[in-house]
Amino acid sequence: IPYLPRVIGVVTSPTGAVIRDILHRLADRFPSHVLVWPVLVQGQGSAEQVAAAVRGFSALAPDGVVPRPDLVIVARGGGSIEDLWGFNEEEVVRAIAESTIPVISAVGHETDTTLADFAADRRAPTPTAAAEMAVPVRADLLALLSELAARKRRAILRPVSLGRERLEARVRRLPRGEALLQPPAQKLDELSERLRRGLADRAARAKDRLQADPARLSIVLLQLRVQRAQDRLDAVRIGPALVTQRIATGKDRLDALDRLRRQLDPRAPLARGYVLVVAPDGTMVKNRATAAAQPALALEFSDGRLDVVPVEGGTAPRRARSRRDGGAPRQDDLFG
Repeated sequence: IPYLPRVIGVVTSPTGAVIRDILHRLADRFPSHVLVWPVLVQGQGSAEQVAAAVRGFSALAPDGVVPRPDLVIVARGGGSIEDLWGFNEEEVVRAIAESTIPVISAVGHETDTTLADFAADRRAPTPTAAAEMAVPVRADLLALLSELAARKRRAILRPVSLGRERLEARVRRLPRGEALLQPPAQKLDELSERLRRGLADRAARAKDRLQADPARLSIVLLQLRVQRAQDRLDAVRIGPALVTQRIATGKDRLDALDRLRRQLDPRAPLARGYVLVVAPDGTMVKNRATAAAQPALALEFSDGRLDVVPVEGGTAPRRARSRRDGGAPRQDDLFG
């Protein structure tokens, strides 16, 4: 059953007290749009009309000219079993069961029961009770909305109120501005007084010293002090000759260091025909055993580098013939 149906369809007799009770109760609780489908509620043809009305409401288009009901009430007043027999007919029961709109059955009084009551979505003991089931009390809804609005307002304002209370409590715990400024002001007054007294005392002591020894301000004494200061300044000055001598001495030392550097340069003898033998790891090879143990060697000449492979046990080169033998002079073997 929808909670707030916008359109309510009523299948009942248009001239009986039932429709007046339903309309009156709906107006009291929650005024709604009501569509009445007039039918016979007893006698010949009543079952066919009731079934056609229920199916007719279900067949209405949701966006048609005639609004489609959100809820249908099938109602009839009390009577004998014969008067209510039309609501026991199979056609009525099937129409209510197949309805695509929720149906409330309100046939007869509270003690009356028909098959339509079992096929409907909800059974009401009376037509008035059916109207009460269909809609809530509007006044109750307004009161509930007001209560919810008030609760929402309190929920929104409560953090603000709590924050204001905490802020006021912290403000009350803060010291007053006069209390904050009073200690620094007192200290400033004390320091000002001490400064005034200190300056006055110092000026008085200086005045006393001058009055006790007026000779300290004599012209001769001042000239003597100036002359002594001038002598000390002349003593620390450096003359041009001394500067020139120090520069020449430094240049001689620099030249001597440069000559020593050239003498100690390991590649200087290469220009005179010597060769440096270097192992693969960059170390100098100084003897035959070390050279024979290396997989490769590098011979550094003055004009470049030559990579060689030492051969252990190879044929030694023949000794060069002297000039007297008529042969060209040859260099001896580096390793034997």
